[in-house]
Amino acid sequence: VHVVESGGDLVQPGGSLRLSCAASEIDFKMNSMAWYRQASGKQRELVASDTVGGATTYTASVNGRFAISKDNAKNMVYLQMNSLKPDDTAVYYCSTYPPSYWGPGTQVTVSF
Repeated sequence: VHVVESGGDLVQPGGSLRLSCAASEIDFKMNSMAWYRQASGKQRELVASDTVGGATTYTASVNGRFAISKDNAKNMVYLQMNSLKPDDTAVYYCSTYPPSYWGPGTQVTVSF
């Protein structure tokens, strides 16, 4: 199993980014998928999840600003992030929900 995240960048507050996750050999029909993040000095936290049935959930701090989506045919998971804030700065990871395999993550930095 390989999980590779991409799309992280330095962006100004109020900006947008779209993260992508290539999740090979994970059966999306059997596994819910999710995005997590870990800020420097903090524990990794769940940001958004997308269940097998298509239901999505978000942590309160990103609700209304972030959107998780999947492309089952391509085994890809996406995180559209809008109205970014400095508190969103972290390394972002995708995995199953609950988490199993971890990739290297992608760095998102929100700053002027």
